[in-house]
Amino acid sequence: MGLRDILTGRRSVKGPAPDKLFAISTAYVTLETEHQIMPSGTAAIVFQALATSDFESTLKDMEGVVTATGGDTGTTVSTQDDSYGYRWMILRSPADKPCVEDLAVGINAVSGSIETAGYGDRLLCAVFAFDDRSGPGGAAGSAPGRASRVYFIYNYKRGFWYPFVPARADGGAQTDSEQARSTERELQIKAQIGSELPIEPELERWFPLWGIPI
Repeated sequence: MGLRDILTGRRSVKGPAPDKLFAISTAYVTLETEHQIMPSGTAAIVFQALATSDFESTLKDMEGVVTATGGDTGTTVSTQDDSYGYRWMILRSPADKPCVEDLAVGINAVSGSIETAGYGDRLLCAVFAFDDRSGPGGAAGSAPGRASRVYFIYNYKRGFWYPFVPARADGGAQTDSEQARSTERELQIKAQIGSELPIEPELERWFPLWGIPI
């Protein structure tokens, strides 16, 4: 059972709690200063698109909203579809000024537009990318001096966050076909940030999300 299966109705879940999305706007400070898990300046919202003129119009409006809200900070927006048929709307901060708060505002603007248009049930999750620079003993499975990717996934159907750490034993780049994850590191991160970020309490719902384009 995967996260995408929830969206297609294969398992019932409770309604979303979108206010919890902004918890990442403060939790990242602890991640950065105490645990060397640094924001990469990228985030995305994932949803199941509809091939209708109304939905496409909503998407165009959303891009305009994000562009407007990110105009002063340089946040950019782009979209792409994955091999599972889901749409990724990707937000990027300027390379020299990653800003989690701005990304959260943009993601919230997109989800709010989708919900207002009556398509809230199409929302899958929000994903924020971080780089784990804690080094040997911190990022399990990573080579010395190599930053490994950490994703914080917000499940709109549950209203909770959870960490997802794709990993390879040699610390090299993750490929979709390998689909390896570091559950040990994920649990370490839960212990480090669980008091500040509403973490999904049921570990079996920490669904992997492969092929993340950020």
